[in-house]
Amino acid sequence: MNTADIAATRAIRRRTTPTIAGALGTALLAGLLGACGEAPPLDACAWMKDPVDTAGRTVVLVDDSTSVRGPAGGRDYSHSIGALLTSVVERKDTVSVGSFSGDSAQITWLAKDRSTDWVRDNHNPINQKKRKHQAAGCLTDLVGKAERAVPTSGGSNVLAALTAGVSSLEGAPGSRSLLVLTDGLSTTGCADLRAAAFRDKSEIKAITRVCAARDETPSLAGVHLTLAGLGQPAPGQPAPTAAQRTWLSSLWRRLCGAGNKAAPGTSCTLAPTAIGTAERGRPRKKPPQDPAVHYAQDRPETYELPGAALFDTNSSAVRPQALPLLNDVAVSARTTPGSRVAVFGYVDPRGRPDNNHQLSQARADAVKDVLTGLGVRRVTAHGRGLPTGCAKQNHTAGGRMSAEDKLQCDRRVDIEITRK
Repeated sequence: MNTADIAATRAIRRRTTPTIAGALGTALLAGLLGACGEAPPLDACAWMKDPVDTAGRTVVLVDDSTSVRGPAGGRDYSHSIGALLTSVVERKDTVSVGSFSGDSAQITWLAKDRSTDWVRDNHNPINQKKRKHQAAGCLTDLVGKAERAVPTSGGSNVLAALTAGVSSLEGAPGSRSLLVLTDGLSTTGCADLRAAAFRDKSEIKAITRVCAARDETPSLAGVHLTLAGLGQPAPGQPAPTAAQRTWLSSLWRRLCGAGNKAAPGTSCTLAPTAIGTAERGRPRKKPPQDPAVHYAQDRPETYELPGAALFDTNSSAVRPQALPLLNDVAVSARTTPGSRVAVFGYVDPRGRPDNNHQLSQARADAVKDVLTGLGVRRVTAHGRGLPTGCAKQNHTAGGRMSAEDKLQCDRRVDIEITRK
């Protein structure tokens, strides 16, 4: 080989050697990546899993019953309670998040004992701010997972969930807080609201007494309880009116002891938080049937009006003085969505038997005409003649109705407003 050939061969070797080495390096790197997979993304919440003794503990429980989840879109607690979660992070509490449904007190835990202490081993103000933001975001994600959980059984027992939540806080050092995200519409247990009328305080007292007698009222001594989302079921579910939401709030204030003289460190707060909604795909596993609360929509609200306030004796003409009273009834009927109104006329036994039904029907028709003139629709009138008894016994101080009271009760007019 001459000198020129030797030089050419060396030049070729110099050009090809790096190329081969680069190809081998690339192949080796590809083999390593293929064997090990891509590097996992960093877990921004990993630091919260380290146990720490903090000044307080918080348990967050999410109602995942069908009334809150809805068929396709439910209540979005995770993005609606930012201020409440921020308060938890500000306190640097250790937090557990779980969901509940059904009649039992069993909690499905999404996370236990997550630290939100953004200051521990972190003295840099910038890093502290970053960790505080991370903690709030991680709690939001956990609540989101809890609200998307498919319930294990139908219905909900909110009092049982409160009892379980308090039990999980036993022995915790420092302050103890329980945040329960629910519409408050229990369908099992002593506070089953499926048959509730949602109308007066006497029913609230009766439910409270039953729960106390059955020992189902949780002991909240030393616990700061916050309820958020009361009266806000999922879209497409039966929904309460504003008055019924007020009744529901009063019930839960009484059940959790708000207003009573409580032990130190005990409180019950009903957060006025408006809970948004979120669309969700249908779950792979079909959720169980959930009994619904219908807010006594099939039960009439009855106004019993004494005959003396409406008519003169033996007359079916409505007295002018009765118009303000009937106007109040008309307003109630007009503001009750989809209402049907029935007027029932009665007479006392002083008239002729053959005239009783005719007079009672004429009085019912007269009241119907007034209500219709005041803008009420779907009104029917029924003459019932002599009544079978007084629905409301307005007793005198001696414990018995006077003869005049009995007559006025007999010749009354009942107006029933039924919501459908």
